[in-house]
Amino acid sequence: MPLDGQGPPARGSGARDVRRRAGRPPHALLGQAQITKAALKLVARDGYKALTMSGLARTLNVAPSALYNHVSSKQDVLLLVEDSLMGRVDVSAFAVRPWAEAVRLWAHSYRDAFSAHLPLIPVIALLPVTNAPQTIKMYEAVTEGFLRAGWPQERIVDAIVALESFIFGSAYDVNAPADIFATGDLESEAPHFSSAVARRRNPDGHNDADAAFALGLDALAAGLAATIVPSAAG
Repeated sequence: MPLDGQGPPARGSGARDVRRRAGRPPHALLGQAQITKAALKLVARDGYKALTMSGLARTLNVAPSALYNHVSSKQDVLLLVEDSLMGRVDVSAFAVRPWAEAVRLWAHSYRDAFSAHLPLIPVIALLPVTNAPQTIKMYEAVTEGFLRAGWPQERIVDAIVALESFIFGSAYDVNAPADIFATGDLESEAPHFSSAVARRRNPDGHNDADAAFALGLDALAAGLAATIVPSAAG
């Protein structure tokens, strides 16, 4: 008989529930969403070199062994990060808008997604898309839009790469300092360039990065469209 004179707790009593909750939780405390969020936070705070498995485990406040239950390597983490960022890119316009307009909307969304994560651009730009479902979904929607506009299949990937190269570079420009083109004490050695910098004006209230992006994107889209059948210029 228990020392307090009480019998054992009844089945389903609160005491038994407390003991059950003290054991293994019914749901996993760590998953791909948490790992991805922590990886993005770590890179944003400390740079890409800080993204190691041990560093990520510390950020998540778990043992490295717990992390390896969900991802087998840093490459797996990068695939999660790539997929998360590509999943933010809006491709909906390719299903309902003319090709050139859809390209502009897609490119703006793409640039915005990556301008907030600059340290990852050199890595993700060279990362294979293999087994990254959101990334593949994005490219499939873009490809379908190109095909509807009359693009031959053999030219589509090259056109996407050309656009991405411009988009990634423009993502850096979003973060450039306002005085990046100031010539300082060398103004007299570059009078024409210095004057052009001083006279730089952007209509419609656009900042320098947005104006340069719009100008380049319009030119690139028009140039690409001119290389194929006329219907792509819509």
